[in-house]
Order: sequence, then structure tokens, then C-alpha cells
Amino acid sequence: MSGYDRFSTVHGALADGVLTITLNRPDRLNAVGGDMHDALAALLHQAAGDSAVRSILLRGEGRAFCVGGDIKDKGFVPDPETTSPGKTVANFARHPSELVQAFINVPQPIVCAVQGYAMGLGATIALLADIVIVAEDAVLADTHVAIGLVAGDGGAVVWPLNISLTSAKYYLLTGDRVPGIEAARIGLAHRAVPADKLAEETQGIARRLADLPPLAVQGTKKTLNRLLQNAADAVLETGLLYEAATMVSVDHAEAVSAFSEKRKGKFVGR
Repeated sequence: MSGYDRFSTVHGALADGVLTITLNRPDRLNAVGGDMHDALAALLHQAAGDSAVRSILLRGEGRAFCVGGDIKDKGFVPDPETTSPGKTVANFARHPSELVQAFINVPQPIVCAVQGYAMGLGATIALLADIVIVAEDAVLADTHVAIGLVAGDGGAVVWPLNISLTSAKYYLLTGDRVPGIEAARIGLAHRAVPADKLAEETQGIARRLADLPPLAVQGTKKTLNRLLQNAADAVLETGLLYEAATMVSVDHAEAVSAFSEKRKGKFVGR
């Protein structure tokens, strides 16, 4: 158990073979800011090398699983007035790629419990898990386009793998929201359960996986994750480059301002 609880925004606790990883910024609806991005990747890397970990339960503290990148966190979103495009591409593209690879490479199966909102990067994090269980009243969406960004930090990898390419294009291009019950129906999630049963359901699945023969479970996951790796190899680099470019666009700055001021944005295509 030592070392899994060393970060402020992501906590880990190991008990009876199940490592519970909790996104812990409930005051910000677990928006990815502070050290959360690097902390989550670090805990997954640590778990990958720990034979005592047989399965992982990923959850969010509070009312939401994760509402995505924290657009009010200056460390997460670069200022286009002070940050060069080249520096943005170099600094930004590395971190999402590392996180996606951490999910792909961890051998233990990951069960994700989604309550409340899973938006943008939050939806990507959830969908990178091996088994996704959502509360019936949960809401999933990739909302990158709404703030003037390309959906490139993993959404273009995982959405088409879970649902059809046609449907994935619709949701990634529009940013439309998917209710929990609908998410299970179309294949974004394995199952939707009443919100008050989510913890019991996901803990039970994680416990069951931890009790199965680890070589068989992990070998099966590694085999299936070749499909995920192939998808990441095909589109992730391109998506991250386009997303980094839009981070220093005039339209993104306008979208952030419009969001903060609760008004409709005026976009100019640059």
C-alpha cells in the first residue's frame, strides 16, 4: 500500500489485491488540474510493476467522475498571448500520450465507476478502462469542440473502438451528451446501474477479477489491448498535434472567455 497515496489530487489504496484509485478534486468536479494528470499516470505505472495488485478500481470522489481538463487552471491550458505554438505542441502533446500509454500498458484489468459527469478528457479516462460501469443518471460527452479544441487527447482513439465510427464522428464533432442508460445501450459502457448501486457493482467486479488466475486475466487483456494500441498508433499523434495547435487559437481563447462569462462565443476560424 505504501506510496499509492502520495499525491494530493489522486489517491490510491490497495486491499486484498484490488487497488482503488480515486480522482480527488471534488471541489472542481475532479477536473484534471494540479498534479492529477501526472499522478494518475504515475500510479498506473506503479501498479503495473506491483504483483500484489490483481485489479484496479478507478473512481471519482464527489458528484462527478471527471469533467475533463480544468480550463481555469493556467498550468493545464496555455495562454495563447504568452505561449508560442511550438512550445505548446512540445509541452502539451507529451502528457496525454503518456497517460493513454499508461492505461494501455498496465497489465491488471481496470474497472471504472462513472457517476455524474464524465466529460472531455474525463470521458477518455473512463473509456480507457477495461470495464466501464455507469450510473443510470451519469452523463458522458467529449466536449472538446465546445471550447474550440480538437478532440485529440484520446477521444478519437477510444470512442470509435466502443461504438461505430459513424456514431463516434457524430458525438466528437457535436459534443452531444450521452446519458448513462444510453451509453450502456450503444456500447460506451458495459452496464448502467442505479446510482446508489454503483459502488457495490464495481467493487464486486473488481473483487471477482482479483480472484481469477492473474496470468490468464492479464494475458487476455494484453492480447485485446493490441487493438487499442493499434488505434493509438494510428491517430493519437495526429490528434494531439491538432489539439495543441487549437490551444493557441483565437477561437479557443474566445471559447474559454465565453464559457467563463456564460455567453455565446463568436468564432472566426483562426
